[in-house]
Amino acid sequence: MPLMRFDVVKGRSKDEIKRLLDAAHRAMVSAFEVPQRDRYQILTEHEPSHFIVEDSGLGIPRTEKVVVVSVTSRPRSEPAKQKFYVELCRELKASCGVEASDVMVSIVTNTDVDWSFGNGRAQFLTGEL
Repeated sequence: MPLMRFDVVKGRSKDEIKRLLDAAHRAMVSAFEVPQRDRYQILTEHEPSHFIVEDSGLGIPRTEKVVVVSVTSRPRSEPAKQKFYVELCRELKASCGVEASDVMVSIVTNTDVDWSFGNGRAQFLTGEL
């Protein structure tokens, strides 16, 4: 936890996808201070014609390397979220050549009762986590 979902244009190699996911995890560990093995990531590829990511009138250029990152998480502080945005862009640029202008992030917050990691139990509520 947190759960990270990535939406990208189809065409990256398996190595590129691994580097992208590893880079995003490093940013998560750094910004949200989660344990190293606290890793939940799902990547979905889309045909270019099925994936539109415009700039909301901000003049942000997008390329075929655009990455939309959706994070579902327990509450995080504003500074931690801002650090995540910066760290994610830094890591993706260094590891994958993805420009900050190609990174869009949305964070959705939920609470302990909203998580079950398996076995039909809410581990945050039971004290297992």
